Amino acid sequence: MPRAPLNSMLPFLAALLGVGFLSLMDAFMKSAALAAGAYSAAVFRSAIAAGIIVPIWLGTGGRWPARNVLKLHLIRGTVSGFMALSFFYALTKMPIAEAIAISFVAPLIALYLAAIQLGEQIRREAIVASILGLAGTIVIVGGRLGAAQHDIETLKGLGAILFSAVLYAYNFIIIRQQALVSSPLEATVFHSGVACTVLLVFAPWFLTIPAAGAMTDIATASILTLMGALLITWAYARAEAQSLVPMEYSGFLWAALFGWLFFREPITGTTIAGTMLIVIGCWMATRGPPKTAESVPHTEQTSV
Repeated sequence: MPRAPLNSMLPFLAALLGVGFLSLMDAFMKSAALAAGAYSAAVFRSAIAAGIIVPIWLGTGGRWPARNVLKLHLIRGTVSGFMALSFFYALTKMPIAEAIAISFVAPLIALYLAAIQLGEQIRREAIVASILGLAGTIVIVGGRLGAAQHDIETLKGLGAILFSAVLYAYNFIIIRQQALVSSPLEATVFHSGVACTVLLVFAPWFLTIPAAGAMTDIATASILTLMGALLITWAYARAEAQSLVPMEYSGFLWAALFGWLFFREPITGTTIAGTMLIVIGCWMATRGPPKTAESVPHTEQTSV
């Protein structure tokens, strides 16, 4: 059986690496959120990221977007701001890998939202891949939560991660729409800037200045956020959402690794079994029929 051309695999590799950067960011943000609070950590992460990326965007000829594009930027930035805040709060209540596993319901929802809102045809491979990914997630969550003591703090974390997952699913669709009309650099600029601006509304009540150690973690997370966001936006401009969504399942592999390295969070047998199902699902998603040049929208991003 012929192998897929390297160019057709690049969006999947970019998405995989992007998810890895964002998972590493989660580890730094968990450390910062435990020290300074989830809200302050989220605000400063967005502020630092915007401070880094805006001069780069302006230096490369960045211009104020058209109204329809700006609308997408505002929606994504607002959704992403609250999505990140609720997720970082959840990280302070549960292990990173466990939070990631529960959030995998988001890609499954987004897979079908892409068909409804973007008119993408759902291939059989994508459906099977999503089912395998969900099955792996159930195995992992069952093993981890079955032995957990569900105190009030754990329940708060579960509520926060489920709320974040709903926003995350919608965020997938916005990214795909945004990628067709905006460059990755511009999308990243407004992603950070809008999120920071929206969250700052609550600053009089919740904002505190993190200590030096926590601020270093936040700055590192900001850089990782930019790198991950650019890679994922680039990937979504070059492949269908339903094909790239299963790549999100690799986030558990990254989270399990970084959770162990940073916080000595254990990896169980059910974790290994679940991740095997997830990896198989990701592999299947990359084996769909290749796109032709005519089937790819000729936008600014596809010609970069």
